[in-house]
Amino acid sequence: MRHRLERYRLLEVIVVAIVLRIAVLAAFPQHFAFSEPGGVIHGSAAYDDYVLNLLETGVYGREKGVPDAGLPPLYSYVLAVVYGVFGRHYLAVGALHMLFDALSIVLLYDICRRLFPRPPQQGESIGAIAGLFFALYPYLIFQNLTLNDTALWILLLHLFLWLLIQLRERPTRDRGALTLAIAAGLTLGVSVLARALLPPLAILAALWLLLKLSARDTLLRLLPVALVSLLVPLPWLIRGYQLYGDFVPIALNSGENIYQGNNPYAAAIFRAGYDAQWITPPIDAPAKDEPLRRNARLAQAGWRYLRENPAEIPDLMLVKLLVYWNPQVTPLRNLRAGEKLTVDETGEVVIVSGEGSHVGLSAANAAYQDDSLFNVIGRNLHLVYFGGLWLLAIAGAWLSRREWRALSLLFFVQISQTLVYLLFHPSTRYRSPTDPLLFVFSAVAVVWVVRWWRGRLQRRAKPLNANTNSNSRLPLD
Repeated sequence: MRHRLERYRLLEVIVVAIVLRIAVLAAFPQHFAFSEPGGVIHGSAAYDDYVLNLLETGVYGREKGVPDAGLPPLYSYVLAVVYGVFGRHYLAVGALHMLFDALSIVLLYDICRRLFPRPPQQGESIGAIAGLFFALYPYLIFQNLTLNDTALWILLLHLFLWLLIQLRERPTRDRGALTLAIAAGLTLGVSVLARALLPPLAILAALWLLLKLSARDTLLRLLPVALVSLLVPLPWLIRGYQLYGDFVPIALNSGENIYQGNNPYAAAIFRAGYDAQWITPPIDAPAKDEPLRRNARLAQAGWRYLRENPAEIPDLMLVKLLVYWNPQVTPLRNLRAGEKLTVDETGEVVIVSGEGSHVGLSAANAAYQDDSLFNVIGRNLHLVYFGGLWLLAIAGAWLSRREWRALSLLFFVQISQTLVYLLFHPSTRYRSPTDPLLFVFSAVAVVWVVRWWRGRLQRRAKPLNANTNSNSRLPLD
């Protein structure tokens, strides 16, 4: 009966998540209704361009009929199915992302159930509370209703972890274990076509399996995962080689991201609270019509800065770490319409108007000005919500320290993604997909407090019950 009630609790969390997202979508259409006349795309307009061109010409490229590998293709193809069936409408995109969030909550619930098997039903309680924290998380409600791949990426991340946990639980390497390994490999390979971020986690996951299994057993279980994950993106890699005559690492935006996070201006821009995303590339960088050479040159510029300035690396990495784990929404500041950002000869950030700046303003970014609803209410709401759960997660991690072998997988998620974005450039948007897994530890703290309070009430009730009727016993749970 209690297990059945726990399932109803999960259903209630999913209903809360969907109803809340529908309410936000209806209350703030100006932020999401990109398909309406005068609508602005919040998220990435590039995906919209790719999908429209794909449906019109059958070619994956941002310019009509011109194939390219500018962005990873998975989300664009998923979006193309939605556009093709329901039309280019923000409600269809929002519904798709709600479905992704609901599935992610189900996976999160079962991940907790498997990682916290004792005492009975504790995992279900933790999973339901963590799912509720995800469902109510203001940042991801907004983020996952815009046109971007975050909801899909969260689903792939949770699915990969869910499969790995089951693979580790299998007592023998039977057909079921092989099926799980193949499914995990497919998920890992597919995820690379969305964001190439899971491979570092997969390496750390091998260490997680070694905490329970022998080296031979770990190798035999993960070998199919690795082989399948390499085969999945192979057709896309072949396409990239055919287009450019050279190896393309999934997409031609990695060099730009490396340079944006590692250059003479990055630390100053991050410290001032701004995003380095719009930084002007080096003067010798090839034009955008030479994407392969441009990507390679930007990556080289980023690596060269780190190689030639080793004394600056500790400060730069510390600044990035603080940006990534800041309980406030980062970037802390956004430029106003007509403003640009530059760095003077002393390394100070200066806001200017006109040409010749290091950072420019995008159309969508202009919507987040200091006097907007997002900054007036959204930032403070995020600080209270995420900041509170962040502190609870620290407490929950300490309370569950005895289960560190099983729970280290959740730590590996945070470690791997933190290291990835220390290499590139961090922000709340890049950290937020792993926040629901952080909320698992917040839920641990809540469950501990509830159990402690119940135990206290029971201890208070015992003397009273004993005085009232020494021969009778009442159920206390």
